Amino acid sequence: MSENLEIEFKTLLSIEEFAHAVHYFQVKEQHFFTQTNYYFDSADFKLKKRHMGLRVRILSNNAEITLKIPDKVGLLEINDALSIEEAQQLVDLATLPDFGNVFNKLTNLGIDKNDLRLIGSLTTKRAEIKLPQGLLALDESWYNEQHDFELELEVNDAVTGKNDFLVLLDTLNIKESPSPNKIQRMMLSSKEKD
Repeated sequence: MSENLEIEFKTLLSIEEFAHAVHYFQVKEQHFFTQTNYYFDSADFKLKKRHMGLRVRILSNNAEITLKIPDKVGLLEINDALSIEEAQQLVDLATLPDFGNVFNKLTNLGIDKNDLRLIGSLTTKRAEIKLPQGLLALDESWYNEQHDFELELEVNDAVTGKNDFLVLLDTLNIKESPSPNKIQRMMLSSKEKD
């Protein structure tokens, strides 16, 4: 099964802080790539109530479906690779596959994939930089007429990672602005539209 533990720290950025971080790490336009996340949940938000997230992510040359489940530290990610065509069909039909690691985990958790529907999407322009502390991502995202900027540091250890994250923010002269994850921001903004 394709599983990995995701431990990351993130902060929302102002446009000026984002520009400063891009300049500091000498990120060029060609370092950015675009990905679109399509989020699924049931009408009564079974996944959200269990603090879980389910997305189909489409990039320029590959795609995947990921189920995120809270773990003792971080999030357990269950993934299945998809072709772009498979992923686009899932999105177009607002359905999910009835095979694979994600399907099996949902079934084991008592969640019927037929109850799940497409609830929204979020597009991100991202640059990733490998640092000694972990993988840094600088994100510019669009969703529900919203536009924001974020810095994420994905690490292997929660304790040292948190310290490394705070040192990084201090180095960049950025004040921590705790950031809900992308699915939470997308869902909050859709409520604001209603």
